Amino acid sequence: MIIVMKSNVSKEEISIIIKEVKKLGFKSHLSQGEEKTIVGLVGNGRAVSPGHFRPFSGVEDVFRVSKPFKLASREFKPDKSIIRVNGVSLGGEDIIIIAGPCAVESREQILETAVKVKEAGATILRGGAFKPRSSPYSFQGLKEKGLEILAEAKEKTGLSIVTEVMTPEHVPLVGEVADILQIGTRNMQNYALLEAAGKYNKPVLLKRGMMATLEEFLMAAEYILSNGNSNVILCERGIRTFETYTRNTLDLAAVPLLKELSHLPVCVDPSHATGSRSLITPVSKAAVAAGVDALLIEVHPHPEKALSDGAQSLNPEEFCEFMEELRPVAEAVKRRI
Repeated sequence: MIIVMKSNVSKEEISIIIKEVKKLGFKSHLSQGEEKTIVGLVGNGRAVSPGHFRPFSGVEDVFRVSKPFKLASREFKPDKSIIRVNGVSLGGEDIIIIAGPCAVESREQILETAVKVKEAGATILRGGAFKPRSSPYSFQGLKEKGLEILAEAKEKTGLSIVTEVMTPEHVPLVGEVADILQIGTRNMQNYALLEAAGKYNKPVLLKRGMMATLEEFLMAAEYILSNGNSNVILCERGIRTFETYTRNTLDLAAVPLLKELSHLPVCVDPSHATGSRSLITPVSKAAVAAGVDALLIEVHPHPEKALSDGAQSLNPEEFCEFMEELRPVAEAVKRRI
């Protein structure tokens, strides 16, 4: 249920509503936008009708949220969410470029990549220290050593860090280094991990499961939101279809649809979506035109030597060209890179 407060509502009137919500056995989520202040009821409290709150002072309207994803929905928060990470705003006018290798392989590789992508205009460094792989024989990442290398890259370049967390137990460990916790496609419905990330005070980049519907995707985000973490970034990274020419099939329509359904920022990972470096630039242009808030781009100093995903990685020179080609598209849709 959502309680919409009047535009001139006082802090005291909001406080009275929140106390009443608690008295009925619900949690309250306060959303103060530019035009509206909204109080959301979450949980399994006593049966209550919208009419219960209408007589309260300061209340403009009360209605039930029709979507199963309550906190993620535009009904709950009509204004878009902007997530701020060390001076970078995801969900605002700027399209944020998150760049780096699939996996942390060595100190030299990460430091070289970090310097190059920052020079080209990226503001967040990606790199996997813990790598979930389809094969147990594939490179699994440098783990704790990888986190140490990412921390050094952050210190030397000032770039924020996004890296994947795979288990609930690893959330505090990864969170010591990461500015954004990434939950990968294979863990989109790892509910224990979603709950742990929801209780941790770091933004979460949540990747869509390769066979997940948009409703399932948003319900996964709801797990994080309902545990207290309002800073969730939705990442479309391609879904599994019958097509074999690309690694996955990018659901481009998901970008504007997610922004219609939800207030959360939307990111696209064209590297994993296509699996081919030649497709990264055109697919990224399409994503920008569709309204994306961030792009996740794989960059490696020597893709031919990469221990994972070399075929879908740009080298630093290609990344510079990519950035130059993308800027006019962003300007055309009144955004900046």
